[in-house]
Amino acid sequence: MGAIALRKIEKWFGDLQVIKGVDLDISDGEFVVFVGPSGCGKSTLLRMIGGLEEISRGQLLIDGKDVTSDPPSRRGLSMVFQSYALYPHMSVRDNMGFSLKTAGAPKSVIDEKVSEASRILKLDDYLDRRPKALSGGQRQRVAIGRSIVRDPTAFLFDEPLSNLDAALRVEMRYEIAKLHQALASTMIYVTHDQVEAMTLADRIVVLEFGTIAQAGTPRELYENPANLFVAQFIGSPAMNVMACTTDGASYRLDGGRGGDFSGDRPAVKLGVRPEHISLGDAGTGQLDGTVDVLEYLGADTFVIIDAGSAGRLTVRLIGDSELKPGSQVGLSFDGPVHFFDADGRAI
Repeated sequence: MGAIALRKIEKWFGDLQVIKGVDLDISDGEFVVFVGPSGCGKSTLLRMIGGLEEISRGQLLIDGKDVTSDPPSRRGLSMVFQSYALYPHMSVRDNMGFSLKTAGAPKSVIDEKVSEASRILKLDDYLDRRPKALSGGQRQRVAIGRSIVRDPTAFLFDEPLSNLDAALRVEMRYEIAKLHQALASTMIYVTHDQVEAMTLADRIVVLEFGTIAQAGTPRELYENPANLFVAQFIGSPAMNVMACTTDGASYRLDGGRGGDFSGDRPAVKLGVRPEHISLGDAGTGQLDGTVDVLEYLGADTFVIIDAGSAGRLTVRLIGDSELKPGSQVGLSFDGPVHFFDADGRAI
């Protein structure tokens, strides 16, 4: 079992409050990702769950038991850090089994658990090597293997892929996703990379200044952001946001035209995803702009458009484009359009 519940969790450093009354339920076997910009409190919250930071106020429950005051060793959790923290003088085998050895486990039990973790992580060919003979991705797998052998209640990952290059990050994302499928264990994962969050999570928790801005599945957050912060943070490229005014059943863009509006209160911002904009002749659609830069990525082309007072917008096109910088275009919104009020709440 690995159900974790946070009840009005707060963290104070003197007079500074960094976690501001977080309530969250994490189900047994769920993969939850904490995501947000630097300084939002995601690593602090993870360390509080792990017992590495004291909880100032509130309760932490693991499988219904209050562990708020328990030390890390009694919580049954295992943590994987950004730093591999492997012993350089030990082999992979000894690194993975070290925690069991210090706990006094029999050698037969250690060998069995190390072998099982090695099989899951495909480390059988590296068990007798030392860390200096491994790549970054292999070292991170060893660090994860060291956690697996303890058979923890839940795994806590604190930005484990930050030290890897782009190709290894993709590979390790796959490895962690497969690991979750194989173990069916509760996993809490911290990252500032929303692509990692979208691809790995059963549920994403977006943190903003120590509070939960929104929690939901990747699809829910992408298609129905609760506020402007989530709308602009989730998605790559980010959602385009423009100033607008509304009047009854219609809206008008600042520096452009408009369309239909059916909100229950006035909107001051309009958001539209890059893939939900099509390009045509100037004078068509919701507003006009000038092609500024084209970013060709093979399967996609990102067209950066200067739309005057509406701002700089990004349009995602499939494949290549014959547009040239300086071209005049009209932008039409042909997908979901999101509206936000003066407080940034979705309408």
